[in-house]
Amino acid sequence: MSLYDEGHTVAGWTGVAIVTVGGSVAGVGVCAGSGVLVAVGLVIVGVSALVTWALHLAGWGKPPGVRPRAEWSMRVRDVHARSGHPGCLGCRLAGRGRRSEGALSVVGSSVVGDGTGVEVRGAAVVGAGTRADVGRGAS
Repeated sequence: MSLYDEGHTVAGWTGVAIVTVGGSVAGVGVCAGSGVLVAVGLVIVGVSALVTWALHLAGWGKPPGVRPRAEWSMRVRDVHARSGHPGCLGCRLAGRGRRSEGALSVVGSSVVGDGTGVEVRGAAVVGAGTRADVGRGAS
């Protein structure tokens, strides 16, 4: 095994195998001058993305980041995939995972002057809990 945990999953290798077939078909189509073969190859490449995504959501992929060494085997299924992985684009696209609570900044009515001609308007943060990002340029 390698020192790093980089995509050694059923979803990863299945996606690579399908995209290799699609790329080969598209390449043969380019060499043969056949637009139909190129199109078929590109469709196969698109299907590989969908198959990889479906396998990831079924638990045969991995969450972002490094897993514990005991979970590096391709035979280990990800039990947390059903609830979604934090920070995972595939899980967010499928509607899984924790939804981030965004901070809503509301301009307050208070104006404070410090005598230098600079006025600072107060802002209230609504619905962000303890993860609020308050300050200039906060979004």
